[in-house]
Parts: sequence; C-alpha cells; structure tokens
Amino acid sequence: RRAPDTRLWQFRTTARLSLVEYARDQLSRQLAASGAPPDAIDAAKHMFDPNILTLGFARRFASYKRPNMLLHDPERLLRLLTNPQRPVQLIMAGKAHPADQAGQALIQEWTHFIRRPEVRPHVIFLSDYNMLLSEYLVQGVDVWINTPRRPWEACGTSGMKVLVNGGINLSELDGWWAEAYTPEVGWALGDRKEHGDDPAWDATEADALYDLLEREVIPEFYTRDEQGIPNAWVNRMRESMAQLTPQFSANRTVREYTEQHYLPAASAYLARSAGKGASGAGMVDWMHELEQKWAGLRFGEMKLESNGEQHAFEVQVYLDDLDTQAVRVELYANGNDGAGPERVEMKRVRQLVGAINGYAYYAAVPASRPATDYTARLIPHRDGVAVPLEAGRILWQR
Repeated sequence: RRAPDTRLWQFRTTARLSLVEYARDQLSRQLAASGAPPDAIDAAKHMFDPNILTLGFARRFASYKRPNMLLHDPERLLRLLTNPQRPVQLIMAGKAHPADQAGQALIQEWTHFIRRPEVRPHVIFLSDYNMLLSEYLVQGVDVWINTPRRPWEACGTSGMKVLVNGGINLSELDGWWAEAYTPEVGWALGDRKEHGDDPAWDATEADALYDLLEREVIPEFYTRDEQGIPNAWVNRMRESMAQLTPQFSANRTVREYTEQHYLPAASAYLARSAGKGASGAGMVDWMHELEQKWAGLRFGEMKLESNGEQHAFEVQVYLDDLDTQAVRVELYANGNDGAGPERVEMKRVRQLVGAINGYAYYAAVPASRPATDYTARLIPHRDGVAVPLEAGRILWQR
C-alpha cells in the first residue's frame, strides 16, 4: 500500500502496452494464416491504443459461462466501445470443446459481431487460446470479466492471476469471487442466489453489466488528476492487490498445505516408523481388533434432560470385550448455515451394574438448537490415526 500512485499507474500502463503489442502480433499472424488480404494484416499491426481502457474475457466457451452476456444488446455494447470521449477496447480469447456445438455457436456469435466494420477496431478475438496467451492477458487487461451462471463456477483461477498484475475483477458472485468480493476491490454481478438458466434473469444481469461499465467502471478509469492519473482507479488497484493477492495465491496455498498437511504427514510417518515400526504394528493390531469386534458393539437406553439452558444426554454403551480406549463416543449434529458439523465428546461416567464392559456416557450441549438435532455415535479412536480416513467404521444410536 506504500507504493505511490505514479508508480502503480506506470506499472499498469506498461503491462497494458505489452498486451496490446502482443495482441497486434498475434492477430496479424492469425489473419495471415487464414489468408486475409495484406491490407487487413497490416491494419492489425496498428490496432488498439495502449492508453484506452482494456477489458478481457478469456476462458473455455461453454453455455454455463455465459460468454455472450456482453452481446445481449449489441448496439449498447457498440456505443460503449465507440464513445469518443471514453473509448473501450475488448480482447476475447477461448475455445469450445470439439463436441460442444452450443459453445462453438457462442464463438460464432462473437465472430459475426466483430466482423462488422464499425466494431472491428475495438474488439479482438484471439484463437488458439493457450497458457502463453493467458499469461499476457492476465498481466495486461485493466478489467477481467467473468459471467458464469451461479453456482457452476468451480473456482475462477484466472481472476486470481489478474490480482498481482493490478487488473481488477468484474465478476459474478460465484466461485472465488463470492468469497473475495468487497466494494473497494472490484465490481460484482448477481444477488448470490441461484436462478437456473432463466433467460429473463440472464437479461437482467446483462443490463446490470452494461450499467456497471457505463456508470462506474469507465468513468472511474477516465477521471484523471492533473498528472493524468485516475486516483480512484489506482486506489481500487491498490486495495485489490493488497487485500486479495496474499490470500488468493499459490504461495499461500502451498504454504498452508505444507504446514497443515505435508509436515504433519511427515511427522506421522516418522512416528510410525520409529522403533522398527512398533507404532505402525500396534495400529494394525488395533484395526484388526476393531474388525473382529465391531459387530458386537451396541447402544442401550438414551436419557435426555432439557431446561432453558442446556440439553443433557446420557447413553448406555456396550463394548463387548473391546478396550474403552479404542473408541470414542460423541454427540453429532449437522452444521447450520454452512458451518461444519458439531461434535461433542461424551465422557464415560460409570460402569453399568451387572454389565460386562457396559458403561454410561454423558455430555451436555447448549439449548440453542433442538435436542433432536443431536445423535450419539461411536467411532474408532487412537492417537496418531486419521479417522475416518484410516478407520471409517461408525455406529449410530438409533
């Protein structure tokens, strides 16, 4: 955040220039390969202006990604692109699966639009979308547009790649953007709800996309100070880079996997292999014992006492001749509002009179949710063993 506006804006301008030069070269090669006349090839080498707001849209063309949302009203898009005071240029790229006829038709719609003489100077569609082209795009665009139909966007990593390069996201609130978006870091489409493939909703969102571009994105880019710097735009760049890049990056991902999974797994391996694998051998014996004796485990009577503050559960458990340390008795409830499940260990409070290896287990939980949400269950337990990954047995009290 300490970088001055001048430095950030120069960084952004340089990246945009690099993209424009690359796009010119790629388009001229593309036209030459398709047998275009020499004047068209030469014109492609001079297309686009590195000082103009540059939008990018590049990904696999599939119906659920709605790549033609910008084409919902072609004339409105054309007016937006050709505004003499605040012009916009658009770089498109992508492929459709060879068997996806609907995706291929979406590309054809863009191709027909771009062939219009009044459109041609303002939109480029680059074929043969690959990693090198993607690299230039995520580095050079000012705004990365993503318009998937919620909830089909699995992640949206291309938008994450834009962050470190100073590009700003304008995206549907789906995938990563549903988690990352705040008003100071970019722009958002949608209401966080699912509307299926309703054409009326697609039209509503297309209008919202045009409105965002016309009323917020484009004016902010072209509102400059005496040095020619769009201060509000640069502030949005700064917040996007500072807030989101550390969180949505491969560095953070690899670090967390290493700290939370790889290093603990390595430590577990060393512990199991120590003493010529004594711990591992003990774990195998424990698993065999569970396999042999699990069918003999059962629940007895469940008692419940509730008041305004808590629910108190007591359940009888019969372990046959299995060691009490080999299992864990707990209360389980599904999570609320997207939270993880609630698990409360039940403590062994006494042995049942006249029972062989039968015990009463007790636990109390707040009365903030119904007692019927909770069910007692019995699962394997052993220090150093990943349950249920390595021991997936479970017995529910019914």
